[in-house]
Amino acid sequence: MLKWFDRSPIIARFLERTSGTLARRRGLPVVIGVLLIAISFIIQLIDLATNSALLSLLWTITHHLGLIIAFVGILMFEPLGR
Repeated sequence: MLKWFDRSPIIARFLERTSGTLARRRGLPVVIGVLLIAISFIIQLIDLATNSALLSLLWTITHHLGLIIAFVGILMFEPLGR
C-alpha cells in the first residue's frame, strides 16, 4: 500500500538532507523547542492581560509544539552521533 512512499526519490532526498543537517547541528531541535516555549511564555503573559481566546489557542500550540520538538531533539541526540 505504501510502496510508492518507500520508493519515492523526493522523500529519500528529504530524509537524507534532514538527517545530515541534524547530524551536524544536533542541538538545533532543542534550541528551537526552547525558543518556542519562551515565545509561548510571552504569549501567555499577554493573554493574561487581554483574556483572548485566540491567544490561548496560540499559547497552547506554541507551548506543546516546543515541548515536542525539544524532547524529540533530546531523543535524537545520541543516535545522530557524538
